[in-house]
Amino acid sequence: KKKLKISGRELVSVPTQVFGLDQLQVLEMSPERESCLRYRMELLPKEISHLRNLTCLYVDSNNLKTIPAEIGTLSCLERLTLSNNSLSSLPAEIGALQRLHSLHLANNSLTELPAPLCQLRSLTFLDVSDNKISTIPPSIRHLEKLETLLLLFNSLESLPEDVCLLRNLHTLWLGNNHLQSLPAAFGELVNLDWGDSYCSCNFEGNPLESPPPEVCNRGPEGIRDYFLSLHRI
Repeated sequence: KKKLKISGRELVSVPTQVFGLDQLQVLEMSPERESCLRYRMELLPKEISHLRNLTCLYVDSNNLKTIPAEIGTLSCLERLTLSNNSLSSLPAEIGALQRLHSLHLANNSLTELPAPLCQLRSLTFLDVSDNKISTIPPSIRHLEKLETLLLLFNSLESLPEDVCLLRNLHTLWLGNNHLQSLPAAFGELVNLDWGDSYCSCNFEGNPLESPPPEVCNRGPEGIRDYFLSLHRI
């Protein structure tokens, strides 16, 4: 079998027999989202490196405190979910996962966006909501394929101009941070959709002054016009 789900609220470790399943492609050790359960696993063993054919690894809602450097050997990995754990950092080796296109890190204890993440050139989805992130490294511009970036409930006081180079962004959620201003080039993110039925860019809960919230609600064109008018003054 190429897919395995291990469940149970008393789950504290990965059964050693799992590491012999070298053809395994999908390994899930997370409770159902609707259950509000949390498993008790604190450690992802370094033997995870034996599962070289893994494409999806789901370890949400555990009590993971560290991720082993051996995660970087999973060269086939495309989806990694680590939300709702106790992670304060990620190993540099995570930058080796060049097929990774979806990474979930919401609700951990990260204080910065780890630089190795910006080496993941195939990444299209990145969720780092509900951490304590206060800065975004300029190297984020290397995530050329990024389509979804979720940064809600962090401690961001500013965004680097480099975010405005992510021209493939369709969804950018910045709600509940400490942003007082946006980069002048923010209006260049023309693929963000400010439609009535679905808002792909969220600023709620920020003390925005430049541009003010009413301008942000007009979408990229309104933001461009706002900054152009400032240059004319």
